[in-house]
Amino acid sequence: MSAPLKVAVVGVGHLGRIHAKIYHEDPNADLIAVVDADGDRAAEVAAEFDCQALSDATELPAEVEAVSVVVPTVHHATTAVPLLERGLPCLVEKPLAANLEDADAILAAAERGGALLSVGHVERFQPGVRKVHAMAMEPRFIEVHRLAPFSFRAMDVGVVHDLMIHDLDLILHFVDSEIESIDCAGGAILTGCEDVASVRLVFANGARANLSASRASLEPMRRFRMFSSQGYVSLDFQKNYGIHIAKGEEWESGREALRTADPVMLAMQKDWIVEKVLSVTELPLEGEQRPLQAELTHFQECVRTGAAPEVSGLDGRRALELAERITAAIEELTW
Repeated sequence: MSAPLKVAVVGVGHLGRIHAKIYHEDPNADLIAVVDADGDRAAEVAAEFDCQALSDATELPAEVEAVSVVVPTVHHATTAVPLLERGLPCLVEKPLAANLEDADAILAAAERGGALLSVGHVERFQPGVRKVHAMAMEPRFIEVHRLAPFSFRAMDVGVVHDLMIHDLDLILHFVDSEIESIDCAGGAILTGCEDVASVRLVFANGARANLSASRASLEPMRRFRMFSSQGYVSLDFQKNYGIHIAKGEEWESGREALRTADPVMLAMQKDWIVEKVLSVTELPLEGEQRPLQAELTHFQECVRTGAAPEVSGLDGRRALELAERITAAIEELTW
């Protein structure tokens, strides 16, 4: 076994504290320091997880081997650039930056420092997403709903950069084609930025994707559905549940017999339909690592081995660029 990787977390608000907790509890990681501009907050989290408290990321000790950057989005570039230039591998929370100029500065710093850069699009590490991606389906239509109650966090960005960007990254991950057109609607309800957004993407290969995001809902919802000629999958991230439906072994003969079947006969043959005519499979998702834990485990493994991260800096930039196009379109039709 290799020695625990010496890590630090810069920015220990709500999400940063969770990063610190996961590192603290991971036997393969050694949490050296936490950094926060609020010195009292840094001291509080450092005391909780038995590590050093700092107020400036430039003061990180030389022994640190990897860093989670979990500061507000507007500070991603000013925080990550010096660390990457120093050669420190960084996991920068999503979105990669507040704008494309900052994103390019982060990418350039990683290049100059020869440092690994990963972006925190944590939904890539959902057990259901990983299993569906392994199926190698060719999506023709994707529908995503991501609704959340207002959290009073991430108020420096709108719902597209705050929530929808997760699903933009997933769709770009699944659909290997350029976007031909975008149709958007949305607007501000509670903040100065858009709090709801609805988007339709049309791809050059004919695929379509519909996305809805809201941070002004009473009940949370995180659902992902994908349709293709090979079948249909539905994932409920809230319940960690997934199902796959495809043609069964008796599809050809069964569908002919069912064309003339009356409703009573259909009801009597329900088990045969779902077991033979169709293939209905629940995806086994229990027992997998939670997404953020899996993401941090993967980040550490990439640092140790030099492997390419699941979500690269270029992936993060691509999702950000699409989010920028969408918010610009929504602003043209602002409420």
